[in-house]
Amino acid sequence: MKVLTIGGGAREHAAVEALARSGAEIYAVMKNVNPGIQARAAKVLICNEDDLDKICDFAIDNFIEYGFVGPEAPLSAGVVDALQDIGVKCASPTAAAARIETSKSFMRELVTKYGIDGNLRYNSFDTAAEAIDFVKKVDYQVAVKPVGLTGGKGVKVQGDQLQNLDDTIEYINEIFEGHVGGGKVIIEEKAEGEEFTQMVFTNGEDIIPMPLVQDHKRAYEGDTGPNTGGMGSYSDSNHLLPFVTEEDREKALAIVKDIIKALAKEGCPYRGTMYGQFMLTKDGPKIIEINARFGDPEAMNVLTALVSSFSEIIKWEAGGKMKDEVKFSNKATVCKYVVPRGYGVKSEPGHTISIDTESIENSGAIAYYGSVDLKENKLITGTSRSIGVVGIGDTIEEAEQHCEKGLTYIKCDAIYVRHDIGTAPLIQKRIDHMKQIRGQ
Repeated sequence: MKVLTIGGGAREHAAVEALARSGAEIYAVMKNVNPGIQARAAKVLICNEDDLDKICDFAIDNFIEYGFVGPEAPLSAGVVDALQDIGVKCASPTAAAARIETSKSFMRELVTKYGIDGNLRYNSFDTAAEAIDFVKKVDYQVAVKPVGLTGGKGVKVQGDQLQNLDDTIEYINEIFEGHVGGGKVIIEEKAEGEEFTQMVFTNGEDIIPMPLVQDHKRAYEGDTGPNTGGMGSYSDSNHLLPFVTEEDREKALAIVKDIIKALAKEGCPYRGTMYGQFMLTKDGPKIIEINARFGDPEAMNVLTALVSSFSEIIKWEAGGKMKDEVKFSNKATVCKYVVPRGYGVKSEPGHTISIDTESIENSGAIAYYGSVDLKENKLITGTSRSIGVVGIGDTIEEAEQHCEKGLTYIKCDAIYVRHDIGTAPLIQKRIDHMKQIRGQ
């Protein structure tokens, strides 16, 4: 089975490792030389990940059967549409289906149109003046988001990054003046609670749930600092989270199912991985965002725990039949990202980084290469997250300890790690917060 993978980050490295475990022949497209992906691939094409002509030529030349897309930008550019036009079956959504992520207003309007649970009050605006007039009058706190893609870093929330009305107005102006995320804004009701991620595999009709994961967006320990693409994440051995019940999870899954049904009714059936980010509130799960691919870092948690053949899952998503039940190990995972100094504000890239992968594996962890490049046989840090280390254990505590041990085998003089991810005090803080929200 020949699979074309697109993307050169840690999320894609985790996917490539899962494909390699299931016997796929991998052909990789990426803009950087990810050594983990390169080691598993039969052939590699280094180019922009939205260069449709080069990608399709590469697929034709190598008789590719299936395609898997990691990042959101190529999805938005229509790489799946282009590959399907040349006969490549894809386990990722078309540009029309990917609008569930690439246009936040499309997502909210779809959920409203079909009366799907979990929606928040929202308004979309094409001008700064209209948006500013709205926030001056609204009687609840809001989240301000560019409508389009911002790499997971565009959301600012009142009472958090936005301390007062002046901050809110300044950020709205910044979005429009800088044409951030397309230069349009959506203003949503602020949801109070704890965030969690529910990802699923889907063939456009049925879904296969993955273990729940909690991501940590803030750059610094104690959930402080600017928002990032995600500093790390954890999952539990029972596939829930310590503050999420099975009933909460079933409600989130019902929302995801309804969104997939709605997309089919809209004439843009969705195939691939769908990422649901939810806020667990006193009234149940509320939709924060829906993404058209694996989360990053959450992909590293769930794909590390995947026991079943990822190749068979991709075939099913692309229109085939599933032979066996999909299984994940009953293990907890804790992922912590090694990031370049300054990440979240202004990254300091270009530093040599060394990694002892064998010692990391002997520590009960796995390392996935992210935003790094191989130059003159040296591994060099990029501007985004460098290496994800995933600890595995029977409990979150054990997985966190294995992750920390693994991190000691990565050396660089200009890196940072959020060491509090997956620790008992931070998780207890989440549990206590959720009890407070629910009035328990």
